[in-house]
Amino acid sequence: MEKIYSAERNTSKLAKARPETIQFLLNYSRSMRPVRYKKFVFESNMN
Repeated sequence: MEKIYSAERNTSKLAKARPETIQFLLNYSRSMRPVRYKKFVFESNMN
């Protein structure tokens, strides 16, 4: 048991995204607008 938990594992990998993907996600997040009505909050996409 000691050997299983003491071994160092590097299992995390960074995801690589293309610049086009990042630009798309940024533009999408900028187009989201919250609309408040009384106690409710609605998110709408302004496209």
